[in-house]
Amino acid sequence: MLEFHPVTESDLLAAKPYFAAQNLHISDFSVGFQFMWMRYLKPAFAYTDGCLIVREKFAGKDYFHYPVTLKEGEGEEAAIEKIEAYCRDNGVRMHFTNVPRSRLAALVLRYGREVTVTDVRRWRDYLYRAEDFKEYAGGKYAGQRNHVHKFTKNHAWEFRVYGKEDEPLALSFLHEYEAAQRAKGAYLAEEEMDEVFRILPEIGRLGLFGGILFAEGKPVALSFGERCGDMVVVHIEKALREYEGAYPMIAQQFARAFCGDGVRFLNRMDDAGDRGLRKSKLQYLPCELVDKYNVLPKRAIDSAREIPTIETERLTVGPLRNEDAEEYARLASDTERNKWWGYDWREDCKGKPRKGYFLKFARECFRTREEMPAGIYSEGKLVGEVVLHRFGYRDEAEIGVRLLPEAEGHGYAKEALSAMADYAFMTLGVERLEAKCFRENERSRKTLLSAGMRPCGEDDTYFYFIKTAAG
Repeated sequence: MLEFHPVTESDLLAAKPYFAAQNLHISDFSVGFQFMWMRYLKPAFAYTDGCLIVREKFAGKDYFHYPVTLKEGEGEEAAIEKIEAYCRDNGVRMHFTNVPRSRLAALVLRYGREVTVTDVRRWRDYLYRAEDFKEYAGGKYAGQRNHVHKFTKNHAWEFRVYGKEDEPLALSFLHEYEAAQRAKGAYLAEEEMDEVFRILPEIGRLGLFGGILFAEGKPVALSFGERCGDMVVVHIEKALREYEGAYPMIAQQFARAFCGDGVRFLNRMDDAGDRGLRKSKLQYLPCELVDKYNVLPKRAIDSAREIPTIETERLTVGPLRNEDAEEYARLASDTERNKWWGYDWREDCKGKPRKGYFLKFARECFRTREEMPAGIYSEGKLVGEVVLHRFGYRDEAEIGVRLLPEAEGHGYAKEALSAMADYAFMTLGVERLEAKCFRENERSRKTLLSAGMRPCGEDDTYFYFIKTAAG
């Protein structure tokens, strides 16, 4: 099972080889990006099958980055399987983010049923040919060349590769730049400036590089970036606008200094939906707007609008009724009998449960589509419960049943299991049903076998069973 650990700054250094090897052209897969936004996205890292998996929090939800590999393509499918298992075992809604276009089709086909795919324009990265920035050649870059010419004509200038000794100069520049930036009053702009100041002392330690542009000995622009595969991600690029041409000048000098040795592209990140920034980035003529897809697979239970009512020869399997709240509480709170259920209600309910607690809890589990609990009724009386739960993303689910003491020995469990399994296969579209029972629970083992479940394994605690749509 995956083990995610909250990211510290030292963890970023351990992950650097994965980011340095990526050729997916996504800026989020970089040390600088993770550092600058870790306080807001709360990333956690897990490693498996030669892959790094990043989980982040956004608007209270978990998002899993597409796996980043040390060697392109290797281990990705195995890592995705681990994400699926993690989400299923922990009741986490699986939501992929930063899925590259080259991986999108395979990921959508993997899940078969309805999949929600989004590609938000404001988060797409701007990718440029590095060579275009070195010379601004041709008519299409005439505007940038003219601005550079004005800057070099009007100023005694110098571009200096950044060293730790330049930190005071960089800070003085950033404080001057900050005053104008904060005046915009934009929330994201203020967040970004906070992170620029935070990352500056760590530039060298994190393996970033950059330079400062001077005019008459005064710092008027700076830029910092990071090598990731065949591109350099430009994390920071700032200039004082009163120095005409400073922006195209710093961009050109940065490219000349750091875009050799196999660097084909500059990734100048997204525009965050800022109109002025978008216009500026488009004027530099990107060769690609890098898609970063969000993929939300649907599970079988997500299409269910209600708990079904199923009639069998002797039973009715269906929604739990209000008038059965007391009997359902007797079933759900029987601690001795429910040791075979594998769940102790006291884990979620602290103290004495209020009236109707168990019925409300069951209904909440269906409302959030975590499970489908159905009452088992004989001659109108509640005798037990059959539940579909642990829904996965490859059309699998787990099934379980429990009865009140006086209802045992009549074959009700087998009948309810068979009815619910048929509903799962024929209506919900489940392809694989799973079940388990404690090794000591011989009655449960025989019931599962009689309902058509096939043994598929065992460990020190459980016997495991499966049943498929094919039989």
